[in-house]
Amino acid sequence: MGLQQLELRNVRRFSHYLLQPDPDAVTVLLSSNGTGKTTILEAVYALATAGSFRTSAASDMITTNATLAEVHGVVMNDHRRVGIDLTLARGARNVTKKMLVNGQRPRSRADLAAALPITIFTPEGVDMVRHGPDQRRAFLTTLITDVDLTSGEVVERFERTLRQRNALLRALRGVVPHGAERDELAVWTSDFVAASENLVAKRQRIVKEAAPLVQSYYEELAREGSQVGVRYEESWTGELGSALTRALGDDVHRGYTTLGPHRDDIVITLNGRDARRQASQGEQRCLALALRLAGHELVIQHRNVQPLLLLDDIFSELDPRRSDRLLSLLPVGQTLVTTASPLPSGLAAAAIVDVTKELT
Repeated sequence: MGLQQLELRNVRRFSHYLLQPDPDAVTVLLSSNGTGKTTILEAVYALATAGSFRTSAASDMITTNATLAEVHGVVMNDHRRVGIDLTLARGARNVTKKMLVNGQRPRSRADLAAALPITIFTPEGVDMVRHGPDQRRAFLTTLITDVDLTSGEVVERFERTLRQRNALLRALRGVVPHGAERDELAVWTSDFVAASENLVAKRQRIVKEAAPLVQSYYEELAREGSQVGVRYEESWTGELGSALTRALGDDVHRGYTTLGPHRDDIVITLNGRDARRQASQGEQRCLALALRLAGHELVIQHRNVQPLLLLDDIFSELDPRRSDRLLSLLPVGQTLVTTASPLPSGLAAAAIVDVTKELT
């Protein structure tokens, strides 16, 4: 498995860009800051997830004054050629996104995860530990889908039922439902509970599997005997159905579902301390790296495939000792690295690409 070719048209600063990375080893994108190295990794990430790790607004990826951006990738998957295409079309009010895998619309996230599993390391990756739960939930969503392709349908079903329940709550306009409205809400609540239970079960299972791996990787990176805790935390107590009944008045008043997997979190501790608030920045960075490495290993264990590694200027944030330790832990396989400075001595590159020479 490997990315054979990447082509960009009207993506941020690139009117056109073509990259053919080494399919089995390290390709380094080397140039000064601000030349578009991260944009290339963002495009790969978009092919694998239909999103961006830099922005939530798809319009940001489209070149200024352009109305259409395109990303095309060719992946070899079990000796089978897979084409992945992303098109972003700027309209008067919004951006339309279109994904195709071998010319067909993906049915769920699983189709993308099957074609191009990835693991990404960025300087902002530490935010997953120190900021709010949104990024930790997003990490979980990507991980469970990458590990188990059937999880894509579970995620999609949960998101669909959440949207429907929230739409009905908004339509009530703060008025407690009666009659037909109450019956309709009961149906969507029942579906929401069932979808939530399936999703939470998968999340809890993967967190339990990841916890000892995170401990091991953290010890290797930090070289200290700290105890790392990783556990799943629900946003309610007791049975979800009963909790939703108790929260009905609040849900109706606010116009959205206040409890459920979309409010859950991963609690990360270091020697019993909340890592989000009480760990140092260096400790948080090691924890974030350990989480990514654990997820990467779980994909290998469950699917026997090597996800593509994306390393976005990660070594600039690490001291030489931690850089060397991270390098020793990275699995072999296709890797894309961006850097504006010399690489650590332990990183052997099969190809070095000067992005400025390819900029058109």
